[in-house]
Amino acid sequence: MDGELTRQYWGHENVSDWTPGADWRLVADDGRRTVKHVGKVIESVPNTRYAVTWADPVDAADASRHSRLVVDIEIVGDKTRVTVTHDQLTPEIEKKISYGWPLVLSSLKSFLETGRPMKVWS
Repeated sequence: MDGELTRQYWGHENVSDWTPGADWRLVADDGRRTVKHVGKVIESVPNTRYAVTWADPVDAADASRHSRLVVDIEIVGDKTRVTVTHDQLTPEIEKKISYGWPLVLSSLKSFLETGRPMKVWS
């Protein structure tokens, strides 16, 4: 995609140009660049909010199998509140995110507190 921006974290990259309607991919930094999840950008407001549809690559063409991920970022006094909402779930995605999101958010907490993320995907 022209204008692609990559955001890398914890051995994965979020790849998109972040305009509403654009494709979005979660790509593993595994030497093969395995695409883990795909979707479309619903909303992107830098430093405030982003929302994407979310699906396994095999379900990319079937919108009924897409869930929705919304990340809201809000300054509250001298702190930052991050709210992650993942809804409109298929049973398969619900099972996967019930394992994945606690690891990702725990690693984020460790990174913010210590400067080092947990090695959750090693």
